[in-house]
Amino acid sequence: MNLPEQVVIKEVGPRDGLQNEPQKIPTDQKIEWINRLSDTGLSYIEITSFVHPKWIPQLADALEVAKSIRKKKGITYAALVPNLKGLERALEADIDEVSVFMSASETHNKKNINKTIKDTYPVLEEVVNEAKKHNKSVRGYVSTVFGCPYEGEVSVDQVIDVSRRLFDMGIDELSLGDTIGVAHPKQVEEVLLRIKDEFPNKSIALHFHDTRGTALANCLTAMQLGFNTFDASLGGLGGCPYAKGASGNVATDDLLYMLDGMGIETGIDFQKLLDAAGYIQRQIQKPLPSHQMQIVHHQKESEQE
Repeated sequence: MNLPEQVVIKEVGPRDGLQNEPQKIPTDQKIEWINRLSDTGLSYIEITSFVHPKWIPQLADALEVAKSIRKKKGITYAALVPNLKGLERALEADIDEVSVFMSASETHNKKNINKTIKDTYPVLEEVVNEAKKHNKSVRGYVSTVFGCPYEGEVSVDQVIDVSRRLFDMGIDELSLGDTIGVAHPKQVEEVLLRIKDEFPNKSIALHFHDTRGTALANCLTAMQLGFNTFDASLGGLGGCPYAKGASGNVATDDLLYMLDGMGIETGIDFQKLLDAAGYIQRQIQKPLPSHQMQIVHHQKESEQE
């Protein structure tokens, strides 16, 4: 197998994981969770989103969370930013990296951002330019790369067009998202071979959701093609508010178990990661869906019998 020696896992649980939780998580618990994540060896944590609170009420405390966490040297603390107003708050919080976002499919973009793809570009360009003036790195998310909940199949050409526009704006990294978890390894290979061909020297991450249980297989396929950066959410927490039925991202703990077993370096401490998962599981008061957390749950049940 042609595999990378090292993989970067970018933890998106505090943002992508929590944004879909119906029960409000107190601010101090979010801060504590992020501080615990900072102690695991992760090098990147997406901590919140500076979108308007009416769209994502769970993350209405973005500024307080971002200002209150204990920042650790060597970790990039990132946040999602939809527009200049959101960027103002992100800069006030001194976020390390700004993430802009849009969809590869027109209908999802309208549902998610309330704008057409064409009308989204100038808004994001403003954010990228302003963030760069403040010496912030910028990440660009593209949703519905492998399928859309409203339109079904999404053409690779459309994905490439959107990606090129984002790179032309000056983003440092592109994250390609399987928002509804429909991708399978053959499709991942077909899409990523085209992406590699179009953007041979660009930094590209993959953001797989595990709706149909194919996320780890898709990560493995991407690794064999030379990709080594993956977004993941601890415990498999999360979903998409604008894609009904989409379950959480690939679970950080499941991905780490696989990578550790294959001898691929991540710098992350597995036990500390499980401890952080246990903490947030207690706060949301329901079992996390990852395989690792299910094993922990069953072991505790067996001990109690």
